[in-house]
Amino acid sequence: MEASFVLLPGDGIGPEVTAAAHAVLQTTGSRFGHRFEFESRPMGGIAIDEFGDPLPTSTLDACRRADAVILGAVGGPKWDDPNAKTRPEAGLLSLRKELGLFANLRPITAHAELIDASPLRRELIQGVDILFFRELTGGIYFGRSALSEDGQHAESVMEYTVPEVERIVRMAASSARTRRGKLTSVDKANVLEVSRLWRRVAARVMAEEFPDVDYEVVLVDAMAMHLIARPKDFDVVVTGNLFGDILTDEGSMLPGSLGMLPSASLGDSQPGLYEPIHGSAPDIAGKDTANPLATILAAAMALRHSMELETEAAAIEDAVAAVLASGLRTKDIAAGKPAVGTVAMGEAVVAALAAAS
Repeated sequence: MEASFVLLPGDGIGPEVTAAAHAVLQTTGSRFGHRFEFESRPMGGIAIDEFGDPLPTSTLDACRRADAVILGAVGGPKWDDPNAKTRPEAGLLSLRKELGLFANLRPITAHAELIDASPLRRELIQGVDILFFRELTGGIYFGRSALSEDGQHAESVMEYTVPEVERIVRMAASSARTRRGKLTSVDKANVLEVSRLWRRVAARVMAEEFPDVDYEVVLVDAMAMHLIARPKDFDVVVTGNLFGDILTDEGSMLPGSLGMLPSASLGDSQPGLYEPIHGSAPDIAGKDTANPLATILAAAMALRHSMELETEAAAIEDAVAAVLASGLRTKDIAAGKPAVGTVAMGEAVVAALAAAS
């Protein structure tokens, strides 16, 4: 098989973790006889510095031509000037919109080898396997936003349309059918009119199209508590852009570190965008301490969702599990014990992947 990847290393630790994922994908291609081609493009703060634009046209065009896009991270204090005309994160929002990536998939899995790295009790998180579907191109992040000239009033509008809710609920429910057959929809319908629309549309789609899926609705404030108190009760969770952003970051505490959580952003057609859910972590950039496993696992998601290479994706995931079982840890998951660096962890996954061939 031939496939093309665009790498968007971005800012902070992005280039370090993207390099590890690149090496793993190269090894996967060699092991399974695929021809993977890679092209690196600037995005985020580094693109602002070079082009004055966080998403240059040449980068967007390259992404459109690719089969999958691997993103490291964007942003950092260097570009946090509130008076700046544009910020690195604007490039990410634009990329999602331009590629029509309306669904963000965030798996939260408690790896058996890392249970003791979590701040939660073992019995709470052992066996946790949740797949979040976060709506990605609507909601408050894309609604009308304004600041008054005198700086005394600001507004950000949360809005959704019926088709936007229908398509994300359908995608989440279809996934639930292949898992444990349970879907949880999260909203704030007791207060927000936009959530009342979400609830009505989701209920209709589930009743008419997915009567075989166990369906429940939970308010977002209750979900924030349940996610910590009883996470094993959830299978697939679907929610809006803002709530999904917050809840999945909260859920990162279940496996113990943001450095373990990948994500996929998908639309109705290729390419998909794959990235770790962590940020650019500028405080540790260039220090060889970042955890590359989330980005490596995001690369596995790219093979699974954009190329339908399930065996290859599972091979990467098995290699990550083997490395963790061997005792190797980066600082964020070492729980005070000896840790290895970004490069060493990436090389260990490559070695485990090659050894299994």
